[in-house]
Amino acid sequence: MPIFYNGSTREFHLQTEKTSYIFSVLENGQLGQLYYGKKLRHRESFQRLFHVEATPNTACVNEGDLVFSLDILKQEYPAFGTTDFREPAYQVLQENGSRITHFVYQDHSIRQGKNKLEGLPATYVESEDEAATLEISLYDKEIDVEIRLSYTVFDELNAITRSARFINHGQAEVNVARAMSASIDLTDSNFEMVQLSGAWSRERHIKNRKLVPGMQSIASTRGTSSAQHNPFLALKRPETTEHQGEVYGMSLVYSGNFLAQVEVDHYDVSRLMIGINPFEFNWLLKSGEAFQTPEVVLVYSAEGLNDMSQTFHRLFRTRLARGQWRDRERPVLINNWEATYFDFDEKKIFELAKASKALGVELFVLDDGWFGKRDSDTTSLGDWTPDSRKLPNGLTQLAKDINGLGMEFGLWFEPEMVSKVSELYKAHPEWVIRVPNRQMSHGRNQLVLDFSRQEVVDYIHGLMAGVLRDAPISYVKWDMNRYMTEVGSLDLPADRQREVAHRYILGVYSLYERLTAEFPHVLFESCAGGGSRFDPGMLHYAPQGWTSDDTDAVERLKIQYGTSLVYPISSMGAHVSAVPNHQVGRMTSLETRANVAYFGAFGYELDVTMMTEAEKETVKQQIAFYKENRSLIQQGRFYRIESPFAEDGNRTSWVAVSEDQREAMLGFYQVLAQPNPGLTRIFFKGLNPEFEYAIEGMDDTFYGDELMAAGFQLNRIRSNEHPSDFSSIVLKLKQV
Repeated sequence: MPIFYNGSTREFHLQTEKTSYIFSVLENGQLGQLYYGKKLRHRESFQRLFHVEATPNTACVNEGDLVFSLDILKQEYPAFGTTDFREPAYQVLQENGSRITHFVYQDHSIRQGKNKLEGLPATYVESEDEAATLEISLYDKEIDVEIRLSYTVFDELNAITRSARFINHGQAEVNVARAMSASIDLTDSNFEMVQLSGAWSRERHIKNRKLVPGMQSIASTRGTSSAQHNPFLALKRPETTEHQGEVYGMSLVYSGNFLAQVEVDHYDVSRLMIGINPFEFNWLLKSGEAFQTPEVVLVYSAEGLNDMSQTFHRLFRTRLARGQWRDRERPVLINNWEATYFDFDEKKIFELAKASKALGVELFVLDDGWFGKRDSDTTSLGDWTPDSRKLPNGLTQLAKDINGLGMEFGLWFEPEMVSKVSELYKAHPEWVIRVPNRQMSHGRNQLVLDFSRQEVVDYIHGLMAGVLRDAPISYVKWDMNRYMTEVGSLDLPADRQREVAHRYILGVYSLYERLTAEFPHVLFESCAGGGSRFDPGMLHYAPQGWTSDDTDAVERLKIQYGTSLVYPISSMGAHVSAVPNHQVGRMTSLETRANVAYFGAFGYELDVTMMTEAEKETVKQQIAFYKENRSLIQQGRFYRIESPFAEDGNRTSWVAVSEDQREAMLGFYQVLAQPNPGLTRIFFKGLNPEFEYAIEGMDDTFYGDELMAAGFQLNRIRSNEHPSDFSSIVLKLKQV
């Protein structure tokens, strides 16, 4: 079992295939950290890793003892106010107004397997021997409250998960004012902080900054994980690259307001923590009640950022995503949104589907505008009944007609929203997120339904389930185009108003859980203004997400490259859209648009009936190529080679390699053409050095060691072509 307990020294050693995580019970009963990093062999005592000495100008725990101070100790789940002056992992407000607590070690258990988290998405096991779980009980006898810290070790996957559960055993009420999912104190601050930040249409750009004394953080207060910051944080050494050097990664399995921060103290200790954002958060715990924090996934790598990413990819793809679609090849789809927007009817949709089928498309997705009287974004959200003006024969008949072409049928919903101009709002104006006697803001002409109310979730479930039962639907695009404002619930008492944002997310998860259980054949794709809720929590229910509303091939290089820092390629919805691009107006070739979109869940978003015959033939070839290689792309190992975030940033390259290393597919992209360029050489990653590979379209063969060490000269592919902006090459390799 990969979890060891040294009884005489009260030490815990969590050991994966490549890492060790070691902590112990301190003399005052709290937990102290000893080590997190490259794997160490287990021994009977790690006390040599613990050292404390008297320091000036601090406070000490025990009277007469000038040495033992939490101010200078690394801790496992730190509290504030008892000699530690750094920000804590948790705070519990008591009836007397105090937040001072003393949670001490009570007992622990170690077992094979992993528990589910109540009401929250989390990683899982399919057999008990895949992981081992440690649970530690911390107890404060003064308030009769327990904290259960849970650690699961995925040995072979090289990851550790953590969460905390607060249980009120006492008679008095308490308030959990802060409840982070994990905290780690590292020995120094010689790190760069890596984050994924941006905005709508430029999500998850990689940002680096050197740690300095004080606080550095990213967060969301928008009610979703947000496009502005992703619930992920990494610390890497300054010399760490994609393929060598130390990096620590934290990813929160949560879709709401979060905080990820690093505090560097006066002794250069870095405290890294992540969890629900404590800003505007509070959770009232009555007697006998419990509060569960979301799960966080911890990954350490001594082999660079790409190795960290591959660990997240494997875990998220196989033990976070679930259901029938987890391991299945994703269908090539076409979405009508950028082809028609709201302006369509039954005939137009059927003609689009028919033309798409002739090109090899497998799934037709009907986007926004099919319900109520939805001719613009000002009406009808919440009224999930088909619009008889546009669909006179009904949605079910349209779906059957498209099935009759030999295609699957998919549908767009935005279930968490309501329009003021709607039957639902007219009947239930109290069912929206709002504060009494205050003006309600709007976003995209819509309001947010109060999913903290069970009757609201039940009502929306009834509508969606009714549509999915009546029509042969195999795909759902679940959108959410509005952040929260005036956050409040007309259903909750005053002392629970700061629970609304978290209760809302729990409501979203419960609706997803019910629908995915009832309709396991449906492929759900999460979408929130494009990529504004692209997070591990959503991946638990929807194995792919709409990566961004920005479909421009050049912008997608940064978006997909950054997203791959944490998320598997199979999770990224990637479409070929029309030109000029609808977001940035850029003209790129049909070839380059596909060459970027191949590295994701592939599809199209344009009017294929307006294409030339030559363009249709190109699309046929693209779809055939993707179908032949989608297993490699969606389930292979992904290696980033050249970064669009580099100082020059003109070139991007990456490669997907099959698990058995017998096949590989490389993508190379150059944004701007250069006059009189030199030879362009690409250095492959992940190949078997002993294998001999053939490159599709070439007569020569190459050994893996040559392609990785000496590189491949791309000029051999396009030596006679005139250079152009926004150019790209995709190479398919196969073992001879």
